[in-house]
Amino acid sequence: MARQLRADQVQDRAELWPVTSHQIMAQGAVAAFVTDQVTTPDGESMRRQYTLHPGAVGIIALDDDDRVAVVRQYRHPVAMSLIEPPAGLLDKASEDFLVAAQRELAEEAGLAATDWRVLVDLFTSPGGTQESLRIFLARGLSDVAAPEGFVAEAEEAEMELAWVARADLVEAVLAGRVQNPTLVSGILALETARLSGRLDELRPAGAPWPARAVWSEQNSMLAAVRGHAG
Repeated sequence: MARQLRADQVQDRAELWPVTSHQIMAQGAVAAFVTDQVTTPDGESMRRQYTLHPGAVGIIALDDDDRVAVVRQYRHPVAMSLIEPPAGLLDKASEDFLVAAQRELAEEAGLAATDWRVLVDLFTSPGGTQESLRIFLARGLSDVAAPEGFVAEAEEAEMELAWVARADLVEAVLAGRVQNPTLVSGILALETARLSGRLDELRPAGAPWPARAVWSEQNSMLAAVRGHAG
């Protein structure tokens, strides 16, 4: 029989079962595909294959007219042009999450913000990839020049910037007309916070990100396993 969890028990916990083998099967420009041999608590052995990923940040930029800044970007793996919020990889070593988000907002939307809060943290697909995503709420918006040296390339060079009413984005999410996970998660988190009157009670921009701490520790341990095997 399922037990009832108290409010203080509703939280993920760090846990890493023993890894006896960790092999990088393929290395790409951003991600790597790996195979782990893992020992379960009952002593059995299982194989798990997944993608290493540096993680990402996304920004729900909300203006004083209750509009959200979005871009339309071509995504080759799904053969679609998706409506998305400004977002980007955490692929610069030791870069602060907020700094990365501020950079992406300037590069993709030409915007700066004075009020930054954490909307939601999530794993995008924990059964198959390490990717973790922090989505910020940015308010107090103003126009800003693109960071020095930034040049839009490939898909980014074809991106279209637009403003969409918050309510229209909520409707588009619920109707299934938009599927980008950063947009869907961010807009639903924004709407939940708005309806509960908690927009000004959201976590500060520098709030701890436990998932990233686990990600870092896990990768260090797996690298040690791989080095020992080699």
